[in-house]
Amino acid sequence: MASATPADAATLQPLASSVSEPASEVLEKSVRVQDEEIIDAQQTVIDTRSLPSEKQPDVIIVDWDGPDDPENPRNWISKKKWAAAMTVSAFAFISPVSSSMVAPAAAQIAEEFNITNSTEIALTISVFVLGYAFGPLFLGPLSEIYGRAPILRGANLWYTLWNLVCGFATNRGELIAFRFLSGLGGSAALATGGAVLSDMWTPEQRGEAIAIYSLAPLLGPAIGPVAGGWISQLSTWRWVFRSTSIAAFVIQLFGIVYLQETLAPALLQKKAKAVRKQLDEEGGRSYSVTHVDKSDHRWGEIMQKALVRPFVLFAQEPIIQLFGLYLAFVYGTIYLVFTTLPDIFAYVYHEKVGIASLHYISLGIGLYSASQINARLLDRVYIYFKNRNGGIGEPEFRLPTVFPGTLLVPIGLLISGWAAQEHVHWIVVDIGLAIIGAGMILTFQGMQTYVIDAFTVYAASALAAVSCFRSLAGFGFPLFAPVMYNALGYGKGNTILAAVFFAIGPPSVFLFWKYGARIRAMSQRAKKMQMQLPTQVPGEKR
Repeated sequence: MASATPADAATLQPLASSVSEPASEVLEKSVRVQDEEIIDAQQTVIDTRSLPSEKQPDVIIVDWDGPDDPENPRNWISKKKWAAAMTVSAFAFISPVSSSMVAPAAAQIAEEFNITNSTEIALTISVFVLGYAFGPLFLGPLSEIYGRAPILRGANLWYTLWNLVCGFATNRGELIAFRFLSGLGGSAALATGGAVLSDMWTPEQRGEAIAIYSLAPLLGPAIGPVAGGWISQLSTWRWVFRSTSIAAFVIQLFGIVYLQETLAPALLQKKAKAVRKQLDEEGGRSYSVTHVDKSDHRWGEIMQKALVRPFVLFAQEPIIQLFGLYLAFVYGTIYLVFTTLPDIFAYVYHEKVGIASLHYISLGIGLYSASQINARLLDRVYIYFKNRNGGIGEPEFRLPTVFPGTLLVPIGLLISGWAAQEHVHWIVVDIGLAIIGAGMILTFQGMQTYVIDAFTVYAASALAAVSCFRSLAGFGFPLFAPVMYNALGYGKGNTILAAVFFAIGPPSVFLFWKYGARIRAMSQRAKKMQMQLPTQVPGEKR
């Protein structure tokens, strides 16, 4: 195959990072992609060996312009990275606000729609989270093909519109259906947010960003009921939905401005199109322009990824199985807490809706304070153990900060449950809630970062699998909560939950701390190559 002339190559700079080489060299050329994963260019370059040599076009492989290319999200300036990270966190915050904001207004909804069954009342709240279970199965793979930004913006707009429609529902069926549809769109940030951060930061750097991002979907449900309680008391439950839709629309505007595309194949595809356009304008010599992108854009492949890959990961990967089930139990418990707090403070402590909603602040305090501490420790702990390991990073180095969380959650459940059961002063219940919040955020931040580090290439699908099962628990737990607490009381009910946490949490963390590397070595998809990256990425601008 003929090589491009120097004049031709100069014409294409800086859009093309490399010009044609002999076929044997082009097909053996490799490029570096996220987290040092090496993808052989032989799988992405058009195979021209079967064509007559005189008809072979010159091949241009579009890649980054060296390790310091400013278009590479890993080399963005810190301000640009954090603008994208905070926008994704805002997306991940506002939809969970809607998931629980309606909880204090459940009595109003039940009265207006004549709902008398406690399970059906809980369904109007938790059905939103059912959308979280199914949305990531499609949105995660779609974001790996068409890019993060369009999926996040489009899904948030979908959520905003259906959430607004909830405020105009005329019966229970409409409200439940609209809540489910809004939950589908609201799940996008949960499905792709971690992957966005992985696009921009290396494992040594992404801990703080993930700590903030993972706080959003837990802090949102803690703050939402505070506003929802006062809105429903001073106005009507319909304004609970209208107010969150207004806030979501404002965040949508920020997303249009500050959320830039971070997926490397999508950016390289855009770059390749620019090269093709320039070649078409110049005319003359024939070129074949390609870029590093193994994605299949056929709908059949998209559906296969959406419906099969997350479940295959769950079926074949012990990491996904154990972490998915444990996080499902954590997530289900926190939504169980969200839906039972109004009854505790209304019937045990005889407080009005607005005042009772203020107790959610204690949960938020626990979430926020532990998140801030962990945000400063997550990367430091990782780098400390990496240095002790000869400069080789392992996903297991995320687990030391998880272990305290597995102890705090059951302790908080015991305190809050028995304090409510024995009618102890409400501050004791709030202390228990704060401890629960602290334990949950420590668990979520560490385990989610572990999954991202272990399944870098399949991060979105792995998170989709975990998100699916935890959201199913978030949907189901509140449905049996009224029956359980009516039969056992708050003390015994929370004791059962705490016992399960003690039995699963600490042993699981110890198991992966000690044998995690062996488990990953047996995995078909978990990252086997040892990460030996510098703590400062070449070209990183601060």
